[in-house]
Amino acid sequence: MADIELTLPDNSKLKVKKGIKGIEAAKKIGSKLAKDALAIKVNGELKTLDYKIEKNSGFSVITRNSKDGLEVLRHSCSHVMAEAVKELWPSVKLGIGPAIEDGFYYDFFKKEPFLNEDLEKIEEKMKEIIKEDKEFKKKEKRKEEAETFFSKKGEKFKVELIKELTERISFYESGKFIDLCKGPHVKKTGEIKAFKLLSTGGAYWKGNEKNEMLQRIYGTAFFSQKDLDEFLKKKEEAEKRDHRKIGKQLDLFSINEVVGSGFILWHPKGTALRNQIMKFDEQEHLKRDYEFVTTPHIFKGDTWDISGHSGYYRDNMYFLKIDEQEYGVKPMNCPAHIMIYKSNQHSYRELPIKYFEFGTVYRYEKSGVLGGLFRVRGFTQDDAHIFCTPEQLENEIKKVIEFCLHIYKVFGFEEVSVKLSTKPDKAIGTEEQWEKATNALRKSLDETGLKYEVDEGEGVFYGPKIDFKVKDSIKREWQLSTIQVDFNLPERFDAVYVGDDSKKHRTIMIHRAIFGSLERFIGILIEHFEGKFPLWLAPVQFKVLNVGEKFEDYAKKINEKLKENGFRAELDLRAETVSYKIREGQMQKIPYLIVVGEREKENNSVTVRDREGKQKTSSLEEFIEQAKKEVQEKK
Repeated sequence: MADIELTLPDNSKLKVKKGIKGIEAAKKIGSKLAKDALAIKVNGELKTLDYKIEKNSGFSVITRNSKDGLEVLRHSCSHVMAEAVKELWPSVKLGIGPAIEDGFYYDFFKKEPFLNEDLEKIEEKMKEIIKEDKEFKKKEKRKEEAETFFSKKGEKFKVELIKELTERISFYESGKFIDLCKGPHVKKTGEIKAFKLLSTGGAYWKGNEKNEMLQRIYGTAFFSQKDLDEFLKKKEEAEKRDHRKIGKQLDLFSINEVVGSGFILWHPKGTALRNQIMKFDEQEHLKRDYEFVTTPHIFKGDTWDISGHSGYYRDNMYFLKIDEQEYGVKPMNCPAHIMIYKSNQHSYRELPIKYFEFGTVYRYEKSGVLGGLFRVRGFTQDDAHIFCTPEQLENEIKKVIEFCLHIYKVFGFEEVSVKLSTKPDKAIGTEEQWEKATNALRKSLDETGLKYEVDEGEGVFYGPKIDFKVKDSIKREWQLSTIQVDFNLPERFDAVYVGDDSKKHRTIMIHRAIFGSLERFIGILIEHFEGKFPLWLAPVQFKVLNVGEKFEDYAKKINEKLKENGFRAELDLRAETVSYKIREGQMQKIPYLIVVGEREKENNSVTVRDREGKQKTSSLEEFIEQAKKEVQEKK
């Protein structure tokens, strides 16, 4: 057999025989690695250890101490849960049971919803199944056999899934339980040491509200009880920080079903927070020679035909008819920025040209996946496109990387991880273009000294990308910035520049958004700070409280002085006790409460109470100078 080449996570190459099984390739890397192997990853997709590799591929071995290893464990645990549910309620019909970010779920068709006490029963039954230490065995059937098998069992949802498949159908059985599944799984149920069922909810079949409502059970699993306990503790902390709860408490935003699911209504305080972020972001872009542009929300369908979105992204877009002409609501800003670039002829001396826009875009998301600010249908990107020459490409990527790291530091995100995503199966452009773009991103990362992982096959359809994740104050990871190199759209739109040879050359385009979207970024910030925003960001920076009615005028004078100095201040002159007003201010997480009474009026001073309850009296001028310094330093 001919040799093929496997690209390992450290970018080294391993030559093996075509058709080699994953476990055999693992042995060639190391016997201990092969012994610890749970599964393999080929071009970004998890596969079983007996999977045969037929062509040059990205390759890694999945072990217990990895994110992918957890995915294998959790997928196995979801199967054990399905088996337990079928034993307890034999008439229940099975949906799907994938691993997800922090655990797994399984969907069941059951007329009555699962109760909390049902989860306890299921957990006990799962423990029995795990104790039996049953082997997960993979089997395959032809499509017709698979349909017949599940039809006889009355599993209509499985039959529907099988009808959509085209190849041989794989199953996993553990004891008498058999489920439709491509795997991989741990070897035996006994390897599931620590798990917990977390909650129940409803979910439409395939996420479509026109389909039947199923009952979903969420759970999680870890390789050790210690890891599970830490997760549950973190989960409890995360629930306290839920941005939807804090957003309502601080009156930042709302989602109204009359307006529509997935569309955010920003209240005055939420808008103040949003404006501060945008103001800061604008200043940082101006420092780096970006030019600001503004573009429409809808473009003619021809635009999306040229860009390729009509063919590759249509299911995520909204279309409408105007004067019998199809228009598309923009899911991205890039085509409009290209049109601005093309409106004038450009010389190589002018490049790079950097266009920036707070561009609001709209993407169709199924109702079942919408959630607060994290998953919406309309959102605003801090979107920029850099038009440059091939010689400028790597330097411009490095500048964007440094820009991203600077922004993270300002907002208190110190821990950053990076991923380089390569060409997906569904893509436009030539192999040569993809190779050039990927190599430019890789070299830029190497030269900045950042450690990164390669995520094979996870690029977007028009180019490879770099993704940045940050860890928040309770060590959760969040996806933020994306940098994408694009040779394809400039070619599709014929974007060019005149070189030093007086000939036209194809422009290279870099897409980048540092926050990703303002909505999601603000949701992350709310949870990162637990609503206790630093002074420079806080929607309300000060609240002035009077001790009694006779000090109203002095309180008003203080409030006016604060506003004259550019601060966001509120005045509370209600006929309530000071302790009541302070408690309410603390609930609103306002950085500083300014209390004025007899002593303060006589001495022309203020008594300032911070969020931790520390109190200090000083002159108003002294306090304003300290506050200005705190805002300037963005502590």
